[in-house]
Amino acid sequence: MNPAREAVVRAGRANALVDVAGLRVGHAERVGGGYRTGTTVVLAPPGGMVAGVDVRGAAPGTRETELLDPRNLVERVHAITLTGGSAYGLSAACGVMERLADVGIGFPVEGGVVPIVPAAVIYDLGRGGLFRAVPDAGLGAAAHDAASPAEARSGSVGAGAGAVAGGLAGGVGTASAVLPSGVTVAALAVVNAAGSVLDPGRALLSGTRYGLPGEFGPLREPSAEESDAWRPVAVTSFNTTIGVVATDATLTKAQCGKLAGVAHDGLARAIRPAHTMVDGDTIFGLATCGEPAPDPGGLQDLLAAGADVFSRAVAHAMLTATGREGAPAYLDVFPSALGGVA
Repeated sequence: MNPAREAVVRAGRANALVDVAGLRVGHAERVGGGYRTGTTVVLAPPGGMVAGVDVRGAAPGTRETELLDPRNLVERVHAITLTGGSAYGLSAACGVMERLADVGIGFPVEGGVVPIVPAAVIYDLGRGGLFRAVPDAGLGAAAHDAASPAEARSGSVGAGAGAVAGGLAGGVGTASAVLPSGVTVAALAVVNAAGSVLDPGRALLSGTRYGLPGEFGPLREPSAEESDAWRPVAVTSFNTTIGVVATDATLTKAQCGKLAGVAHDGLARAIRPAHTMVDGDTIFGLATCGEPAPDPGGLQDLLAAGADVFSRAVAHAMLTATGREGAPAYLDVFPSALGGVA
């Protein structure tokens, strides 16, 4: 982003994905009885949204991503499903699809409509105790039904209910930016990474470096004693960080794909290493097209903001996640980051 203009960038009203007008977000999770998993749904405004995707992890679990290739037929999607359950969890998208079809939302074909619902999953199998306790179509439908234009929660909700990142409790995080042009760019991340979310050699959350003035309040580098004492439990399973980055500007499918690609830069700034052989890192780029298409300089600013909002979303996920046995919360391990007693 142009440094001369960076100072006038501000967060949206909710500092969340729902600051992009027309988007609705819904979370549903199951915790207990062998479950610790969930689903998050991003619903499009009427008429759908333009979408692209960029898959960088070596172990992805996805659905309908080929449709987002600019060479292919469908121009608009109707929802994005982010879910736990690894490949089993892709069933959650079926529930979202059924809900949309019931009200006539979808790609028109002879005899009805086919809702277009791309999806990506994280690996959280067994984190509630039962390996096959995974999201299904019913949980996807519940997330759809919970969708709201005011949903701005972060933490151990929805697809992030069973997330772990570098030995700490992970979860859902979200953030937004309003550019000098008035265009809004926002992200929602489900952080479940094999890599560390901490700066090398210290315990400050890497994503907070990209925060807007005052966004992370009094957060500071934790004490040396806490940093030296932290020994994360080794992660031996598959992982994955997934999410969306969205704007109200008018973009093409190819430009949405580019927006998703630069959001991966934000992921890699906040998580180290990223895109590993045991991560399926996948980001969707979305455009609701409520504002005009940007000029070349405006597109540059939009893309730069896309990377930053994703980094910030990762940090918010970590700060709001709820700790549990084997995956403590960041602020439980580093209370001095907010002035707590070690």
